[in-house]
Amino acid sequence: MEIVGAYEAKTHLPRLLDRVARGESLIITRHGRPVAQLTPVATERELAEKAAGRIMERRKRLTRAPLAELMASVHEGHKY
Repeated sequence: MEIVGAYEAKTHLPRLLDRVARGESLIITRHGRPVAQLTPVATERELAEKAAGRIMERRKRLTRAPLAELMASVHEGHKY
C-alpha cells in the first residue's frame, strides 16, 4: 500500500482517485503520520459474499447438540 502526503493528495486527487478506482489502496499522511486511507468501495454483492463466507466458516466450527438436549433447553424453567 503506497503512502502519500496530504499536500500531494490534495494536488493530485483526480489521479489518485483513478488509481483507487482500479483497485489500489493508499494511505494519506500528515507530517509523516497516517491520517486516512483511500480504498475502493465494495459493491453490495461483494459485501454479501464476504458476509456469507464468514457465516459458513462459523457454521463449520459449531458443534451440534443432540435433539433431546435442545428440547430440554426449550422447556428449561417451565413447570409441568
